[in-house]
Amino acid sequence: MTASRGPRRAPRRRPFSSWSHFVGILLVTLALWLPASTDACDEIPRYESMKAKGNPVPPVSPGFAVEYECRPGYRLIVPLVRPTTTVCLADGTWAPPLQEACTRKSCPQLTEPLNGRVEGSFQFGSQANYSCNEGYNLVGTPVLHCQLAGDGNNVAWSGDPPQCEKILCQPPKQIENGIFSNSHKDIFEYNEVVTYSCKPSTGPDEYSLVGESRLICTGPNKWSSNPPECKVVKCPYPSLPDGTIVSGFGKKYYYKAEVQFECNQGYSLEGSRKIVCEANNAWVPEIPRCVKGRPTPDETPSQSLGVFLGLIVLCCFMYHKKKRKGLQKN
Repeated sequence: MTASRGPRRAPRRRPFSSWSHFVGILLVTLALWLPASTDACDEIPRYESMKAKGNPVPPVSPGFAVEYECRPGYRLIVPLVRPTTTVCLADGTWAPPLQEACTRKSCPQLTEPLNGRVEGSFQFGSQANYSCNEGYNLVGTPVLHCQLAGDGNNVAWSGDPPQCEKILCQPPKQIENGIFSNSHKDIFEYNEVVTYSCKPSTGPDEYSLVGESRLICTGPNKWSSNPPECKVVKCPYPSLPDGTIVSGFGKKYYYKAEVQFECNQGYSLEGSRKIVCEANNAWVPEIPRCVKGRPTPDETPSQSLGVFLGLIVLCCFMYHKKKRKGLQKN
């Protein structure tokens, strides 16, 4: 006898197995057909107050996110309401577009120096300018810069604040054959004046003060000019052949003496009418000459002007005379 067999069941199908296989094949095909993903953003956005964390190197792919932090010398704006992270998009742009989220740090507040002032800003990258009141001198650096401190992040001033000191002068130099006022003083203040004068001469000729007689204290141990000299300055007698002196007569001619000349009739002056005795014991300019028959440049314009004015007066006279005759006829 043969054993009876029950009905044979068909094997159970796995649902959607064929569909899943199809989708897998499709994805593989699409991956082979589609071009490989390329970098979308060629540059990392740059900002004055912020820098990208980690120093990412472009180009970067879509979806790449960059987070920013404050540069050295800057701090976050408080309260922080601006985003500090942006993402590279497939079209090569970044979203969201960022704005500066940091601001400059400030150096410690500076106080004005005694008898002076300070101007400028106290923020990172700026400078403070010092100046003193009149009569005071700045001792130290006149300009301080707000810069990064030694730790590379905080900010500090580039040096110590200067001071304003009172301007004083030591006595000016004594000069030979001369004296100056208040010579007994050890210290002179700003704008104080000393006046030099010459001592009486023991010889036949007097001393002349050559240079500035008044010196002013204008800076620390600084006078307005060098001390003058007391010396004999004597020029030779200004003889002029075929001419004569018209002003500045004297037996002796010392420093700054002035003389004016005039030529005799029939002669004209060649050179300057006026000369001055200068510190080198010489006349400046040099003594002129009288040249026979040659008109001087100084005389020619005046003569021409006189003739011109005379013609104008004559024309006016003739015009009015003619006009008066015409009125009488009418």
